[in-house]
Amino acid sequence: MLRHLPSVGDPRVLVDAATRDDAAVFRLSETRALVVTVDFFTPIVDDPAAWGAIAAANALSDVYAMGATPLFALNLLGWPRETLPLELLGDVLKGAAEVAGRARCLVLGGHSIDSVEPLFGMAVVGEVHPDRMLTNAGACAGDLLVLTKPLGTGILATALKRDALLEAGMAEAVRSMTTLNDGAARAALRVGVSAATDVTGFGLLGHLGQLLEASGVAAEVGYEALPILPHAWNLASRGIVPGGTQRNLEAAGKVVWADDVGPVDRILCADAQTSGGLLLAVPKENEAALLQALREEETPAAAAIGRVVKGDAGRVTVRRRL
Repeated sequence: MLRHLPSVGDPRVLVDAATRDDAAVFRLSETRALVVTVDFFTPIVDDPAAWGAIAAANALSDVYAMGATPLFALNLLGWPRETLPLELLGDVLKGAAEVAGRARCLVLGGHSIDSVEPLFGMAVVGEVHPDRMLTNAGACAGDLLVLTKPLGTGILATALKRDALLEAGMAEAVRSMTTLNDGAARAALRVGVSAATDVTGFGLLGHLGQLLEASGVAAEVGYEALPILPHAWNLASRGIVPGGTQRNLEAAGKVVWADDVGPVDRILCADAQTSGGLLLAVPKENEAALLQALREEETPAAAAIGRVVKGDAGRVTVRRRL
């Protein structure tokens, strides 16, 4: 889709779709810029309030990935009003409002349509100082890669839909997905990082590849350093894998796999995430400070998973351990 978008030459546009970054950024003045993003999806859990909360945290994540502060949001809703009661819709909106409240992000309205299946998400507007903006460009050889949430949400959500996992088995995944990335963003800004993105639908490998392409570098990842949700590996080993994850794996053309990284391990690396963590490239001298800051912010994970190296832009080498 992105290749069909017209190019933008307005100097006020600081970030657009050209670098596949997390949000658009539009400069208002020397000290102010707007950050705008949108995301929505079908239910991934049975609890409507949890779905609303996850969708809100997911939409807000793109603002945090740019180092910005959310200002307000608009709800986006598709609802099969003839088949699902409006009381369930109320629960979805309450879950989203609770997360938006934690983010101090006002929900000012939105738009709804009749649809065959339920859809929910948000358009979010935030603000950032142009000189303190985080982007997916700027990673340098020698930087270390740090991930702030565990992987595996796509596999677990698929298992729930296929009745291969009880709702209770999703508890840790739901806690992760409803956790805002605000703490991770604060830690990144406080310590200083070279580049940032969040890990969502294209999985770790896809979003890392975009960061590397934008930065003109390559990377090495150690599989054993990856934080992974309970049950995810076992479920994937039984063939419970989302279609999006399979597509991510098939699209991983610039990934070099070491022989000791098995087929199931590769699936986890490509798993399509919802409301995933921030992926941060940090100068080596700042690594300890960043990990400490993330622990102080109580992010779901604070894992050093690899390093940025010189090489073909976008290439990722995955080994069992580095």
